[in-house]
Amino acid sequence: MPPLPDQPETEKTEAGTASGAGTATGTAAGTKTATAIGRPAVRVRRFTRAERWVHRATAALMGLCILTAGCLYLPSLAELVGRRALVVTVHEWSGLLLPAPFLLGLASRAFRSDLRFLGRFGPHDRRWLRAALRRDHRPSARPAGKFNAGQKLYAAYAAGAVLVMLGTGLLMWFTGLAPLVWRTGATFVHDWLALALGAVVCGHIGMALSDPEARRGLRTGTVDRRWAAREHPLWRPPAGPDPEAEPGPGPQGVEPT
Repeated sequence: MPPLPDQPETEKTEAGTASGAGTATGTAAGTKTATAIGRPAVRVRRFTRAERWVHRATAALMGLCILTAGCLYLPSLAELVGRRALVVTVHEWSGLLLPAPFLLGLASRAFRSDLRFLGRFGPHDRRWLRAALRRDHRPSARPAGKFNAGQKLYAAYAAGAVLVMLGTGLLMWFTGLAPLVWRTGATFVHDWLALALGAVVCGHIGMALSDPEARRGLRTGTVDRRWAAREHPLWRPPAGPDPEAEPGPGPQGVEPT
């Protein structure tokens, strides 16, 4: 049987082109799908190890102060726990050591930088507060840098309250430091400020529970770039590696500072 005639050149070219296009399309689609499935979220450095340990140690000491204060002032808890002398000792020393994490954290350059951010209150912070009072939750209505206005106010209140609590607590602990009238006033201020501080700390914990990514930032040191752009649009994470930070679980964000 004679061989079949060869396929025309034009048909060969068109078939080859279609086949190549199909292969390219399939490859592109596969690459796109693999990228969409396997690409990790870009994370940016928010807190160093030193900053996270300052927060953890302060939270632990503050928790001890609040719990032991409850055991000292609430009869039901006092009866449940007992050993009042031990509770008093734990309360006194946890309160006395409360400023220690802050003082040790001053050795960290990143911690000192964050203190400067917390100490600045600009026009965007006033805009954030106005939106919060109106219960306007739109990201565009709440501009914030690395810390929003609520976090700055909480930090300022907590720092001032700790200093007042420390001073009044020392007057109550060492009775020979001041006359009776001073100690009476110190007890009044200490008790009521402790109640107010406990309420504010509970509010702080409630806000943290409503934001898993913020908690993850304090736990791991990194946050999702999209969360940072949404919640803190004025913050620009530093470009380049952080000399004080340990390697994080993902690529470090690179944005202009």
